[in-house]
Amino acid sequence: MVKRKEKDILGEVEIHEDAYYGITTERVLQNFKISGLNMNPKFLEAYIILKKACAIANMKVGILDTRLGKSIVQASDEILNGKLRDQFKVDAFQMGAGTSFNMNCNEVLANRANEILGSKKGNYTPIHPNDHVNMSQSTNDTFPTAMRIAILLKLKDLDPELKKLEKSFQIKVTQFGNIVKAGRTHLQDAVPIRLGQEFKAYSQTVSKSRRTIQIAGESCREIGIGGSAIGTGLNTKIGYREEVLYQLNKITGLNLKQAEDLSEIMQSQSAIAEISAVLRNLALELIRISNDLRLLSSGPTTGLAEIRLPAIVAGSSIMPGKINPSILEMLGMVCFQVVGNDLTISMAVQAGQLELNVMMPLMAFNILFSIEIITNAIRQTRIKCIEGIEADEDKCKHYASTTLGLATILNPIIGYKKAAEIVKRSVKEKKTILEVIQENNILSKEDIKRVLNLSKITRPPPAQNEKKN
Repeated sequence: MVKRKEKDILGEVEIHEDAYYGITTERVLQNFKISGLNMNPKFLEAYIILKKACAIANMKVGILDTRLGKSIVQASDEILNGKLRDQFKVDAFQMGAGTSFNMNCNEVLANRANEILGSKKGNYTPIHPNDHVNMSQSTNDTFPTAMRIAILLKLKDLDPELKKLEKSFQIKVTQFGNIVKAGRTHLQDAVPIRLGQEFKAYSQTVSKSRRTIQIAGESCREIGIGGSAIGTGLNTKIGYREEVLYQLNKITGLNLKQAEDLSEIMQSQSAIAEISAVLRNLALELIRISNDLRLLSSGPTTGLAEIRLPAIVAGSSIMPGKINPSILEMLGMVCFQVVGNDLTISMAVQAGQLELNVMMPLMAFNILFSIEIITNAIRQTRIKCIEGIEADEDKCKHYASTTLGLATILNPIIGYKKAAEIVKRSVKEKKTILEVIQENNILSKEDIKRVLNLSKITRPPPAQNEKKN
């Protein structure tokens, strides 16, 4: 394959002639063969959007020739439309602060822009990666800005999935609203509850998680573009950062805001930790819910079997006919990964020194990975599992009528101690609470009918203001 030669302060390097990246990227590809993992495509999109906005801003403030600037914008648009995506090969584990990724973008844009102007790749005339594509910029202000933009763009995908999951649980509330079953605490018999109430709680959990993620996302709207190398704005012109902000909002509609202190936002990446934390909390809640659903569907002949999950794939290579809660198992694994990613991000966020946190590439990779996999897992869980859940009403009714927790109803009537004796006898004689009550004439038939109304006892009394109304 034909190669071209490029030179920097370290010497000369051969690069494939058809490559749009340059010498800095080539050195990185040779030195950082670590994981084979690349940065998230949404991060590349965010970075190219930023490069486009910076080029427009530099033209607006009069320091970038219009002809050159327009070719950078055109090259940016081509990449945003899907071209040259194979030219961004930098490993996720790369140079500190993300200089390698920034230069990968600078070199590809410069070579394509020069090509548009009739020049050859590798000549870097009339457009240079550093002098023109990176004009008024540093990795130190572009990388954290692009990271925040990418997070906000990815959250736009997660939010509707959470909303749909919430609605899916709410539909089950209606379907299961009158199905009374045994409640369980400590995995032991408790007082009855309606299946719809359990699903309503799941719906509320998702709703709360969605709101906290929305609130945390606001922290990422504050960006430090224009801070240049260490937040002092070195080599930027008056009006530049305001114009970049305007262009970014025009392109993305994200309502980004200029940071009050450019140095602070370069030093601190707490916004990334905040997003990661709420994603971790969402993951913890989804793990809990998925475990509940696995327990409720356990069996089908030796478990609780109060609900039936949709069968999507054969569950065993040796046991014929076995069906597992595979989608929920997948959800659990994804959520474990998100929790682990949060620890990684936490360690990276606290690892900054003085004017810069050089661990940003690790943050970017993990936070975007977390958002992507939990978004996809939620979608598949809703479609392949939640929407198809069915209830076994007879099983639920049986457990509701036989749970030892029914003795709790007797507390106001005969007292806790005597009620406990009834439970003890029920267990010893293998009889239901109702059978023991009837055999010992503890309650009349009328009282039994009134007190042991399973549907009524699962409905909380109205709030005081509701009662007045």
